[in-house]
Amino acid sequence: MADEDPAQLHLHRIEPARNMRRFYALALQPTLFGGASVMRNWGRIGTNGQSMMETFDQPEEATATLGRLERTKRRRGYRDAKAPARS
Repeated sequence: MADEDPAQLHLHRIEPARNMRRFYALALQPTLFGGASVMRNWGRIGTNGQSMMETFDQPEEATATLGRLERTKRRRGYRDAKAPARS
């Protein structure tokens, strides 16, 4: 996962030959009742994309799901998104 915050991950997959510019973002959010939610956002770079939230009673279940999703996306060619250079 990302080095700066283990609860957030932003991946992208860019293949110009296939006109493919996709992003996939994952985040863990605690719930008010001691559980955790996995927040997913995906779509074409430059759009808001789609979102989905999955809530778990145990934070460990959410962490395991986030790890599984990350591994799946990385196997499909997604890589860490580079932060834009600031001037």
